[in-house]
Amino acid sequence: MISKKIYLIRHGQTDLNLQGIVQGSGVDSSINAKGMEQSVQFFNAFKHINFDKVYTSALKRTKETVEEFIKLGIPHEVLPGLNEISWGNKEGQRITPEEDEYYHYMLKEWEKGNTSLRIEEGESPEDVVKRMSPVVDHIFSKPSENTILICMHGRAMRILLTMLLNYPLKSMDMFEHNNLCLYLLNYTGSMCRVERYNDTKHLS
Repeated sequence: MISKKIYLIRHGQTDLNLQGIVQGSGVDSSINAKGMEQSVQFFNAFKHINFDKVYTSALKRTKETVEEFIKLGIPHEVLPGLNEISWGNKEGQRITPEEDEYYHYMLKEWEKGNTSLRIEEGESPEDVVKRMSPVVDHIFSKPSENTILICMHGRAMRILLTMLLNYPLKSMDMFEHNNLCLYLLNYTGSMCRVERYNDTKHLS
């Protein structure tokens, strides 16, 4: 039976996070000075963990966040399926009151269970599940990778957590997140359970 410890983190802070600009999968931003500080703090707190593999999305802010682990020689794999949800024509735009109203409308519809509703020119949560399912299968097909680190993005991470924990997709917003927060999951071979939830103690 395969068992795994999964250290699941969101990338460090970017300037666009600070500026309230929508990123998504189509904006390949870098982490800023604060994000780099957060990545060092996370590395110092968890460098004693013997990770068998580091997984990141194809967006550079995730790889930059875990760069110190990669420098240790830990195998690293880029999985585009872990990319953030596409916010379509909203990407790269500042969140104005009008955009914020649209955003909250989408969230309310998703919470109602209308998870097939797509962002204009973007993705729906169900679209993300479809592209992420092969990624989950790939990660769990590696019996030799007992302890892994996954760095990805806020909305995509919420969706992944519903998949790993067998929660309804409409409940994804129950999984709160901050820049470089940690969800620690224990996979027993048949199910996952959460040991740490949106943990940021390493940043203090």
